[in-house]
Amino acid sequence: MASSQWTHSLSPSSWNNFEACPRKFWLSRQRLPRKAGMAASLGTAVHDSVEDLCNLDLEGRDDDELNWLPTTAKSILTRQWEDEREKFFNTPRHPKWKEEDFEGAQKQLIGALNILFKKAGFKQVSLSSVTVAQWKDIQEMVLAAEGTLRSSCGRLMGRLDLLIADRDEEGNTVGWIVADLKTGKPPDGEVYDTVSRQLRLYRDLLIANNPNHPKITAEGWYSKNSSVYVAEGPNVIDDAMAAWEATQLTPEPFDATPSNEACGFCEWKAWCPSWPVARARGEMEPYGTFRDYVVKIVNLDDDCSVGLIEIMGPEGENGKMGSTGQRHGVVFAGYALENIQKLNDLAPDYENEFFFFGSVNVGSKTWKMGDWCDVLPWSPLLRSTRDF
Repeated sequence: MASSQWTHSLSPSSWNNFEACPRKFWLSRQRLPRKAGMAASLGTAVHDSVEDLCNLDLEGRDDDELNWLPTTAKSILTRQWEDEREKFFNTPRHPKWKEEDFEGAQKQLIGALNILFKKAGFKQVSLSSVTVAQWKDIQEMVLAAEGTLRSSCGRLMGRLDLLIADRDEEGNTVGWIVADLKTGKPPDGEVYDTVSRQLRLYRDLLIANNPNHPKITAEGWYSKNSSVYVAEGPNVIDDAMAAWEATQLTPEPFDATPSNEACGFCEWKAWCPSWPVARARGEMEPYGTFRDYVVKIVNLDDDCSVGLIEIMGPEGENGKMGSTGQRHGVVFAGYALENIQKLNDLAPDYENEFFFFGSVNVGSKTWKMGDWCDVLPWSPLLRSTRDF
């Protein structure tokens, strides 16, 4: 039974994690060292900049003023970018910060604003040509920016990016649009299943909380190319409540459903014994240039920049590993080198320890590990670290 001392609210991202792999969700709730990434940091900076612009105080500004939005948007994005950089480096696990990605963040912010311009009925415009009066009109159209939605029971929650008035050609409000801003790759066809689930949960929470609501449309806004995708389908509240019931934490791990899709970008593999077993059974094939392994370090140079490792394979299903006899040379650089040096200082008898190496570049005879890689102790978690 789950502890009565700890209750939880299920968000769309948590629900998607659970649907991808219940063990992945369970591990994400064990207070393990979290991982930052540039894509997520860029996305947050763009999201928060849109929110700040929607809430901007324009009192006292000339309604006809031009050329104010480009500098204002860049200033706000710069501040959010710096905040994200600080959070990035304060996160226990992180790769190299890419300052050069700021230009991409600027383009994505412009892409997001272009969607707002279209929704307001503006014809093709540039940021410099948007007047203060026009932006005030957009602010009136935005009913909520970064608003929190909760079910009446408190079990379901979400943070919607934008709720805007859906206007007809005369400017009359005829409905609501719940929009989620996406800075990732736009879909080739229909909206992604994970995004559809998220948007429909927002839609259905709004419907439940507002009995006299107008027509509500749920849209994914992709800032890379200013495209809009509508999420349609049945009400998901019952499914979400069932997922809430299933995600109440227990001391024992939830079942794993390993697959290339579920495990590909999972940040908890150093604590999960299931993916090596699935790979050993042929249920999940390693592919591509960047791969994950559980290894034993056979030896390291004095400065730890070069080493010899041996790949480990599963012996049973609980994380016990044994030798495969496969050995490879590895060159360490950047954060991978720093982490190897730290582990070497903490465990100088490293040859008796197993490690998780994430995103190893296996494209040449000598493997390469750098800023993008995980170097962690292999620590399969077989019971919750939380109090029950």
